Amino acid sequence: MLEERLLYLSHCECLGIKIETLRKIAYHQLDLMHILDLHDNDSSNLPKIENAFRRWSSPTERKSRPRARRRFFGHAERWMRFMGWLKESGARCHSRTREVAIFATRMASERGWADTTIDDCCRAVDSFFVWLDERGVDLSSAGLSFFDQFIAHCHARGVSRSTTYLYAQRLRWFVRFAEQQGWCRPGLADGIMPPRRYPGEAIPKGLNRDEVTRLLATAEGHHPHDIRARAILMLLITYGLRAGEVSGLQLGDLDWQQEMLRVRCPKPGRTHLYPLSPDVGQAILRYLREVRPAHPERTLFLTMKAPIRPLSRGVIKGIVFTRLNDLGIQGKRRGPHALRHAAAQHLLDQGLSMKAVGDYLGHRSTAATAIYAKVNLNTLREVAEINLEGLL
Repeated sequence: MLEERLLYLSHCECLGIKIETLRKIAYHQLDLMHILDLHDNDSSNLPKIENAFRRWSSPTERKSRPRARRRFFGHAERWMRFMGWLKESGARCHSRTREVAIFATRMASERGWADTTIDDCCRAVDSFFVWLDERGVDLSSAGLSFFDQFIAHCHARGVSRSTTYLYAQRLRWFVRFAEQQGWCRPGLADGIMPPRRYPGEAIPKGLNRDEVTRLLATAEGHHPHDIRARAILMLLITYGLRAGEVSGLQLGDLDWQQEMLRVRCPKPGRTHLYPLSPDVGQAILRYLREVRPAHPERTLFLTMKAPIRPLSRGVIKGIVFTRLNDLGIQGKRRGPHALRHAAAQHLLDQGLSMKAVGDYLGHRSTAATAIYAKVNLNTLREVAEINLEGLL
């Protein structure tokens, strides 16, 4: 299978993978061939591949360190997927994948939806079609009762009321499009009723200042990942940015002469200018000088290993979650939005008005900022200390 192995190695070389890593991949390819007894034109190896993956991921079978096992598993899986030999497991298919793909394409081209919005919407629609296929019902014959049953099914699985509301809303978007295409009965979209949602019913589970300080202290080392993480955490903590806003930062958004930072806010669709804090600037400069790969890509934060690409929103979430999890912080949000909550609460505690805090965070109205006022403990203590003896 020399041709198949060289084809993948050439692909990896085009991605910018270093020669040392290419050698490791080549060794892993040979190991995998011996384990699976692969031969040219072997078309019956899918079950063997899946069994070998399970076997090689088991510490009792692979006498090596866990990191080496993960590396072998990753190289083997990527090679198999590249050649089309790996059968994806766990993916639940349904009978309307074509319609969902058409919907996603049209929403991107005609409505300009963001990729994350389309992915979230398609994920909810896929869940509905899998549920519908299990009951042997086609979309063209489905009545309104099936949509109500699916929404009730989501809520019964323990999904929160807010998440169930989003599921119903996304499902209604698709059904309205399906009505225009003639895929279902007319008038169904207007009949899909999301559950009642009460904005602001929950108290924000943000981090306090001590927890934020402890989190930032985890990125004080000299390891490249710590240097990059500190620059990201400083942006999240100082400006209360969303994960998507940090991942979308470009090199041109840093105006070093005027000491300004330009942030594109995908959610409200506007651009905000912030004064560049000296601490934030120093953290970003250190990342640029010592860590960031020399690459023509203009996105600020990049991956450190080939293939070099912009850091995704999910990776930024993982950086915050992993470090908070290592600190043992439980019972609170542990993503970048927890730092946004903490920044808002800190500003309110400093005496800033909700309008000023909302402008700083990029909120369109003070209603979006009002939720943070519920946990202003200093104000609650003042209320608790009022002497009501004369009124009782």
